[in-house]
Parts: sequence; structure tokens; C-alpha cells
Amino acid sequence: MTKIVGKVKVKLNNTEISIVNITIDANFGSMIKPIVSTVLDFSDAAARKVKALTEEESNPDLKLRVSVYGGGCSGFQYTFSLDEEVKENDKTVQNQGVTLVIDPMSYQYLAGSEVDFSEGLEGSMFVVNNPNAKSTCGCGSSFSI
Repeated sequence: MTKIVGKVKVKLNNTEISIVNITIDANFGSMIKPIVSTVLDFSDAAARKVKALTEEESNPDLKLRVSVYGGGCSGFQYTFSLDEEVKENDKTVQNQGVTLVIDPMSYQYLAGSEVDFSEGLEGSMFVVNNPNAKSTCGCGSSFSI
């Protein structure tokens, strides 16, 4: 199977230039999707939860770190941790006075996503709404691209 994935500039309506993701697969044809955003969104619900956790721990220096690692039932998995440190090349997103931290390797898989906090039948958890994920597992903690 031959598969080519990349980003290209295209001219729409003879005036508008846009950057799109393009996938060409020898078995399934081609697909072009506009790139919605390269920014990672940090929802108000997730920011409120991080703020509550920092207050509970009496440590205002805590930040939410989201990372992507190989593994899980779909190929990659998300991990969340509280961290006091922001490393030199980390990306940060601020909301409501708290910080979300993403390492550069993970950022490439998360660009355009939203980090949110969900409470439901499965319990309370941070979740990633990732438009780049082609599939996810039932629990939502692993994905494939």
C-alpha cells in the first residue's frame, strides 16, 4: 500500500489561497481536508479543573502537562500529569490563570485539538478532542493518525 500524507497550498476560487492536509492512498484514492487550526485549545472546563487541583494541592505553580506516547490499543495514547516545570521548547496555552504544557514531539499530534475535562458515566477525566485522529479506542485515551 502506498500512502502519501502532507500539507499543500491550494488556490480556491482563483483568489483565496489555503493550506490543506492531503492524503493519497493507492487503495482508497485521495482526500483533501482544510487545516482548521494549528493552535491547541484549552477549554474552560479543563482550566477550572486544573485551577481546583492547584488549590487542592496548595501549589499555584502546578500546570497540566499533556503528552502523546506510542502504545494503547490504537497506536498512540494521551497522558496527563501535573508538573511545575516548563522546559525550554515546551509550548504553553493559558486559560483562567492556569497553564497547559505540551512538549514539541507531542504537539505535532495535538495541533488543532482541544483539551477538555469531562464528567460522565466513565468518571471524571481530561480528554483530547483531536480532529487529526483517524480512530480512537472506546475509552478515548488512545488514537491513531
